[in-house]
Amino acid sequence: MKDFEKRIAGVVDSILADYHNGRDIDQMDIFRHPDKDVVVELIGKLRRIIFPGYFRDKNYHIYNAKHNLSMLIEDVMFNLSQQIRLVLAGNGMDAAEAETQAQKLCVAFFERVPQIRAMVQTDLQASYDGDPAATGMDEIIYSYPGLFAITVYRLAHVLYELKVPMIPRMMTEHAHSVTGIDIHPGATVGRFFFIDHGTGIVIGETTVIGENVKIYQGVTLGALSTRGGQSLRGVRRHPTIEDNVTIYAGASILGGETVIGRDCVIGSNAFITRSIAPGTTVSIKNQELQFKTRAKPEELTIISAE
Repeated sequence: MKDFEKRIAGVVDSILADYHNGRDIDQMDIFRHPDKDVVVELIGKLRRIIFPGYFRDKNYHIYNAKHNLSMLIEDVMFNLSQQIRLVLAGNGMDAAEAETQAQKLCVAFFERVPQIRAMVQTDLQASYDGDPAATGMDEIIYSYPGLFAITVYRLAHVLYELKVPMIPRMMTEHAHSVTGIDIHPGATVGRFFFIDHGTGIVIGETTVIGENVKIYQGVTLGALSTRGGQSLRGVRRHPTIEDNVTIYAGASILGGETVIGRDCVIGSNAFITRSIAPGTTVSIKNQELQFKTRAKPEELTIISAE
């Protein structure tokens, strides 16, 4: 037993010594960074601000909507400003300046909440209009992963535009982990955006999406190549999707110079790396299918169908 305890002590000492190599992963000042758990909690609270009649704090037994929302907004403003302060200070800004700047950014963000809510309303309407399986707005708000991912994106995008570091990406990556829908906060997305089903969707940082766009599961709006790594920072890498475009499941549209013109329909599994003229339908010709009968090897037949 004593030998085992000595081995444990030796392992502990070796791991502690490993923290002194000056690498990025060795940084131990946890108070220089935002708290991911707090950011995730803020997403839930912001969702209640966006949809005040759908999500509430279960700690309130007597629910006075106006009073509780006032407290909620003040609570989120304080905690969000603190997380912004941490990330600004962690990026080298003076502590006093970080505090002041975080408060300004937080106020600027909340001044745009009515605009965010107006955009989300269009996304909700698009979800209802575009999905014959939807029985009502309540069902969409409570259960559609696409609307959740878009709502988080709308919130994070405003913070991204205000040049708040790190936190916008933390928000959209949380939505990604929950829904399987990856929308970079830097993407530009117009009104009436509908994601149907959604799992596996990727929308890159420099993507531009117009209005009344509908996207199905497994769609990638990505870069043609990222081999250049950091040298491509700030370079337009992702496509432009103009108004009234529908993109069906599994399609990949790649490249910063690729423009999908308005009123296009992109069929399932299409792989596109060049611009498509407005009003075009792109589809893949039916592939040959093979059906193998469950017979003995000597009786095996192959039936092909186009």
